[in-house]
Amino acid sequence: MKILVALSGGVDSAVSAKILKDAGYEIEGCYMKLHGRDDYHAKNIEKVQDVGNFLEIKTHILDLCDDFKREVFEPFLQTYKVGKTPNPCALCNRTIKFGKFLDFARSKGCDKIATGHYAKIENNLIKSAVDLSKDQSYFLANIEPRVIPNIVFPLGNMLKKDVKKFAASFPELEKISKSSESNEICFVENTYIDVLREFYKTETPGIVRNLQGEIVGKHNGYMNFTVGKRRGFDVFGAHEPHYVVKIDAKKNEIVVGSKADLDKNEFETQNFNAFLNIDEILKMDEIYVKIRYRSAKIACKIEISLNDNLNNESLTDKNLNFENSDFLNNQDLKAKIILKTPANGVASGQLAVFYDKSDCVIASGFIA
Repeated sequence: MKILVALSGGVDSAVSAKILKDAGYEIEGCYMKLHGRDDYHAKNIEKVQDVGNFLEIKTHILDLCDDFKREVFEPFLQTYKVGKTPNPCALCNRTIKFGKFLDFARSKGCDKIATGHYAKIENNLIKSAVDLSKDQSYFLANIEPRVIPNIVFPLGNMLKKDVKKFAASFPELEKISKSSESNEICFVENTYIDVLREFYKTETPGIVRNLQGEIVGKHNGYMNFTVGKRRGFDVFGAHEPHYVVKIDAKKNEIVVGSKADLDKNEFETQNFNAFLNIDEILKMDEIYVKIRYRSAKIACKIEISLNDNLNNESLTDKNLNFENSDFLNNQDLKAKIILKTPANGVASGQLAVFYDKSDCVIASGFIA
């Protein structure tokens, strides 16, 4: 079996390649250029070539900058522009790392691709990694279900500290083992607002309203805020903390309330991405949802229906098969999520990820 390994110049991808090579697989490496300056790529490519020389494997350089800009970066900007909170990693994984990269691997005669993500694959489902502090199953939950058989995650059963220890045991990888962690959003060096300032006039004064619609303060531009933020705006005569509970981009207004006002018992998602048959998901006794990467899982119930542009027929009591129903795809389905306990700070634009009781990802959807 021939596997193309995504090499970033970091320790996780290098160790992934070493593990697969030691296991007897025929492997090649590939560095993806997604964004950034030439000097940024030059440093990473040098590291990737060092890993390739150490493992005695062929390495490729794949320029996906235009694809990344179109599929990830521009939607990132647009989502903030309309007052929502984007999840660029979820978009990147679907369209770039497990889309364009997989296409490239096939063009090179490879059977599968491998990455340094901390996750596992079990029974054709993505599953949480052993190292829960590094688990990336959340960010992988938006990939197309059909590509899972073509993916390998060598680090799924390893702890991060053991990955670094393993790398440090080889002189050729010792320097990489001591490298710093990458940014949570790869193209954001400091804060997201710094990126937005390059494209938008973010400092535009606006008003703050309470939940009753009354003007209670002022702010310096809605793009500076996300749901749940409690600083950066003024509330006249405030004696207790206020939190952003809603953003109205068209009016350049934010709505604030107490922390309790952030609690939601239900919400809706769009682009429901199912990894199992719909009827199988609906019959599950235990389903858990994460509304953010670092949030705890919350028990929930899912009601699935067609998007409004098709019709509003509920699928809750239907026996519909994901594989054989030609309309059941990522764009056609939406879901209503009913939580067993309230969730704090549910943000439109973020990814909601659904797990079964075995920590396997069964579906995902973007919060409406």
